[in-house]
Amino acid sequence: MSEDPSTAQEAFRRLLHRQRVWDLPSLPSFDPGAAPEEPLALFLRWFAEAAAAGQAEPHTMSLATVDEAGLPDVRTVMLHGADGAGWHFASHATSAKGRQLAARPRAALGFYWSAQARQVRVRGTVTAGTAEEGQADLHARSTGALAAALTGRQSEVLGSQAELAAESEAAWARAQEEPDAPVPTWTAYSLAPEEVEFFQGDTRRRHVRLRYRLRADRGWDRELLWP
Repeated sequence: MSEDPSTAQEAFRRLLHRQRVWDLPSLPSFDPGAAPEEPLALFLRWFAEAAAAGQAEPHTMSLATVDEAGLPDVRTVMLHGADGAGWHFASHATSAKGRQLAARPRAALGFYWSAQARQVRVRGTVTAGTAEEGQADLHARSTGALAAALTGRQSEVLGSQAELAAESEAAWARAQEEPDAPVPTWTAYSLAPEEVEFFQGDTRRRHVRLRYRLRADRGWDRELLWP
């Protein structure tokens, strides 16, 4: 007998209301007046502090794009780097995100580091790297990453788990035998920031939000936001 939907919803509500936010002995302070003139330096510092605080997978981030119908789409991807050119990630050009970025090359990134009650949001224009850059990015990664890329067909409809298992086994074998095997659709992307926001949570809900906005002269304006 299936569970009564109302009973399941009530159980979910009780579970949801038992959850706590930032159940930590203390939270780091953040003085926006002492923040650097540009956002990259602060991001690199916060990233290092998140890793030192034991944040699991601090390099994971949400990537938001827009599809051909104008509907937002979001998924979790890995950060491959952050430097003067922007925030870097990679995917198949033929994937849903790859097609969306080709049609509308603007996106947003979101990092959430619960170990320190911090968020970073980045918005800007995305450019695709060269074929050589894409292959260099892929072959600098693990055998598993290469095997997954060789499997390909990301975001396509899958007929069965058995089909995936067979393709994956073949891809793993090839990745181990040919560590430099090419994957032409693998593409390196760079998001050049136009707006970057840093959020420091506060247990009394007096959160600190600092937003950097790029000026026409390529300098940065800084402004505080209400939480």
